[in-house]
Amino acid sequence: MLNKKIAEIFREIADMLELEDEKRVFEVRAYRNAALTIETMQEDIEGIYRKGGIKALMELQGIGKTTAGHIEEYIKSGKIKKYEEYKKKYPIDFSSLMRIQGLGPKRAYRLYAELGVNDVASLKAAIAAGKVRNLSGFGKRSEEVLQKGISLLESSKGRMLLGDVLPEAEAIIRQLKNSGYAERVELAGSARRMKETVGDIDILVISSKPDKMANFISKMEDAESVTLSGPTKTTVWLRAGISCDIRVLERKSFGAAMQYFIGSKEHNVKLRQIAIKKGYKLSEYGLFDRRGRSVAGEEEKEIYEKLGMQYMEPEMREDRGEIEQALKHEIPRLVQREDIRGDLHSHTIYTDGHESIESMAMAAITEGFEYLGMTDHSKSEYVTGGMDERKIDAYYREIEAVGKKLGDRIMLLKSAETDILKDGSLDLDDKTLEKMDYVLGAIHSNLNMGEQEMTKRLVSCIESGKVNIIAHPTGRLIGRREPIKLNLDKVFQAAKDNGVVMEIDSFPDRLDLNDENILKAREYGLKFSIDTDSHSASNFKFIRYGIGTAKRGWLRKEDVINTLPYEKLMKIFRR
Repeated sequence: MLNKKIAEIFREIADMLELEDEKRVFEVRAYRNAALTIETMQEDIEGIYRKGGIKALMELQGIGKTTAGHIEEYIKSGKIKKYEEYKKKYPIDFSSLMRIQGLGPKRAYRLYAELGVNDVASLKAAIAAGKVRNLSGFGKRSEEVLQKGISLLESSKGRMLLGDVLPEAEAIIRQLKNSGYAERVELAGSARRMKETVGDIDILVISSKPDKMANFISKMEDAESVTLSGPTKTTVWLRAGISCDIRVLERKSFGAAMQYFIGSKEHNVKLRQIAIKKGYKLSEYGLFDRRGRSVAGEEEKEIYEKLGMQYMEPEMREDRGEIEQALKHEIPRLVQREDIRGDLHSHTIYTDGHESIESMAMAAITEGFEYLGMTDHSKSEYVTGGMDERKIDAYYREIEAVGKKLGDRIMLLKSAETDILKDGSLDLDDKTLEKMDYVLGAIHSNLNMGEQEMTKRLVSCIESGKVNIIAHPTGRLIGRREPIKLNLDKVFQAAKDNGVVMEIDSFPDRLDLNDENILKAREYGLKFSIDTDSHSASNFKFIRYGIGTAKRGWLRKEDVINTLPYEKLMKIFRR
């Protein structure tokens, strides 16, 4: 899949255009919108073009004639002329530098023009030499923020977001299944456990023609180069920028291999110890008795059952107590996609979304949702075009009109992603809040407050009785922005005392709350909402990442409020 690469190019073009002329704001926005559309798509942009050409590309939200032409150009030649010309003029690694908190295109260009900084390495060197703090408009505080941003970027180096990796893995799996040489193909590794970032892709295959399978893998379009090729294992470097190991196995040991290669390492070590205590030997080839005879191995469940354990889903396998639960046969039924009835966090063209209210509602119907919360930003989010009270009235009138038009196909709920201000109050008046079906509160500003102040801010909001759900509670952006400083025990206690729900934001670079914080919140008996934070129709597919994170936090259907039918959900909000 070329999605990620093309999105990066469009975003860099936008960054460079932003340096050219302030009057080009609409052109900049067009490239940024196109980048967001392509980056967040779960479908292969190249596949869409191959099937329907430029016309099919232009049917995608945010893709116009110019950007569609660029996509065609890249698919055919591997280059975009406009991008190549601008890179000669601005030889700056915007793709990496823009991931550092505290840097925008204009600040990055100043660093380049005045200090010769054009990538992360040269920025590190400039900071080490004390040059950045002496630059007008930067100073010591900016230097510290940049240094922290670099450390965060480097800590995630070599890993990709689950939301980028999973579509790539699924594209490979589809090709293997259609090759004619595979009897069974399964995803393994950390992607199967739905970890928020992934270092490489692991795929297991049953094939009676391993040599032909290895040859097929080596020639796949998505494979940029071949690291290793053989009848039992082939490793390829994908165009997406990640390594993929594909192992060919015999049917008799496939289940044991699945158990082993799904992991995690800590889970597997403890499982092998249990096997030894019970007189067995466990490996990726099977479960064997003292005489070396195989007693299980074809299916994963056999391994756990033979060891006297209940089977648990891959997302739980992190050695966080799941083995002890399995031995007692107390593994809960975790929340599933079919349990989710609606989405309580979405955006439209009223603020920073890319589609109309009706378009988003129709996409939600297609996704199978029974209700959709419309939650465009409130007025304090200036950068998104946040709505004041008057604009919200117009917003609600259109929601009602669209809801009436769609009838009982879907229920549209009126809300807003309402900013929680520095003192814990909300940035909309009470009259407007009372018009909402529920209130979604979020922190977007003053993110560097100390733990005590930030905790007081959020607890104060929770205790005000004016908010129902806290959106993306820690405010983190994976690999780009650290979580805000919070005493989560105090926050969760306040949420419990006031019946406030914690969100699991499914957007791939958020996944907030994360799995560890969900496990902590469970101890307080909190309820959760798994939402997509969709900004376009294709983003509704992100629900699976939120569900995966919820499963990693051991959540059941009854822990999640948007598994409820509309009437029961509204009773919770009214309370």
